[in-house]
Amino acid sequence: MTGSRPVLTMTGISKTFPGVRALHDVDFRLFPGEVHALMGENGAGKSTLIKVLTGVHAIDEGTVVLDGERVSFSGPMQASACGVSTVYQEVNLCANLSVAENIFIGREPRRFGAIRWGEMRRRARELLARLDLDVDVGSPLGTYSLAVQQMVAIARAIDVRARVLILDEPTSSLDAGEVAQLFRIMRQLRDEGIAILFVTHFLDQVYDIADRITVLRNGALVGEYRTGELPQLSLVEKMIGKELDVLERLDEQQQRTTAVRRDAAPLVDASALGRTGAVAPFSLRIHAGEVVGLAGLLGSGRTEVARLLFGADRADHGTVLIDGGGTQVRHPGQAIARGVGFCSENRRAEGVIPELSVRENMILAMQAARGWLRPIPRRRQDELVDRYVRALSIRPANPDLPVRNLSGGNQQKVLLARWLITEPRLLILDEPTRGIDIGAKTEIQRLVVQLSDDGMAVLFISAELEEVLRLSHRVAVMRDRTMVAQLDNDDTLDADRVMRTIARATSGGEAVR
Repeated sequence: MTGSRPVLTMTGISKTFPGVRALHDVDFRLFPGEVHALMGENGAGKSTLIKVLTGVHAIDEGTVVLDGERVSFSGPMQASACGVSTVYQEVNLCANLSVAENIFIGREPRRFGAIRWGEMRRRARELLARLDLDVDVGSPLGTYSLAVQQMVAIARAIDVRARVLILDEPTSSLDAGEVAQLFRIMRQLRDEGIAILFVTHFLDQVYDIADRITVLRNGALVGEYRTGELPQLSLVEKMIGKELDVLERLDEQQQRTTAVRRDAAPLVDASALGRTGAVAPFSLRIHAGEVVGLAGLLGSGRTEVARLLFGADRADHGTVLIDGGGTQVRHPGQAIARGVGFCSENRRAEGVIPELSVRENMILAMQAARGWLRPIPRRRQDELVDRYVRALSIRPANPDLPVRNLSGGNQQKVLLARWLITEPRLLILDEPTRGIDIGAKTEIQRLVVQLSDDGMAVLFISAELEEVLRLSHRVAVMRDRTMVAQLDNDDTLDADRVMRTIARATSGGEAVR
């Protein structure tokens, strides 16, 4: 830390929403020239603390002092103007505008009232060069991946010359190389005296980059610690409020009880399935009770495979048959009717409906399958919603709350419950544990194993290779939008072998089987 006086002090912060006490008497300090990790389970109050700081929500009680002056921002624009800039987990930019326009929106260089487009593009290229990002700044942002969009959002935050930079799950859509680039920039900004508030669920990243850690649990402050003085085991115990022995490694604690019968007819049979410009034709069979993991680097085509199997994208090659049926899956309605559920990685654009309640979001898929002229009786709704609120530990356990009032991790659980209610035969999970704390992640992993043991087929996608290996019977490896191998998850399969398969040229790689 370059200064002995905090640049930001939050004292006695409390915030209550209808039926939810999100924060209670929380204190927080942030010093110049430090990276400070804000840690806690989903629903602990991390995002709420950020939003009351930046004026998204009004503070019920407490004070905020910035550079020695008490402040109360009316919204993020005012906070940014005062040097507090935020990059949220869900990228909140305009996909139809260019990269340069997104970086400088509201701050465009002008002369005599006219935007100086050449100057704006030049400054955008220079700014992105600091992030080692080489893209066409004149192209629409929506043509780039979520990872690039995340880096553009960070570039915009850096350019406003913030004294306080808040990064809320900035690495959730980045691969290892991009995380390393981001950390290099964070260290550079820290050395320049900028105070960085860093929110993440990746413990290794916290110990790689953070100088201090503040832990929240159930909306209350647990404590503030120097990173080097708080072992990872102690951090996790403080986050979950119990000893870590209840969260033993899944592969040591719970063994599968059901063997997959590959000699039986497959539940899902994709043959030469592909889409030009998205993913090369591939063949994949998934059997009842089998968990098939999709492994590959960011942009390798994992999500594209999932969307083709569900019919969300229309294939221009091959077929998808469910249970040997003669009807191909061409759109999501057919997939749902044949027992396929799809939990998208993009919960904001393709998942939850913020204005609807937790209950309404959870029964949406089941109601759609029944048809809107056959409404689900309220008593049946209550039974289903109560079961999955308890099974997934959704917090707060109030089904009538607008889902927007839940943390990102709990919204992810609501999406998972939506599909489990339909009792699918194949459940496609695209990054179901991204942005979810270690306790919730373990719960979902256990649930995947239980569903598999009960006979459900699961296609599991995760950027965390160890998670894929822990859960899957078989791993399909993606590289450059091509499925280059399918590997049985036996005693010989480990992360090194999968990474070697990804790195190997297709012509020299392991055969797809």
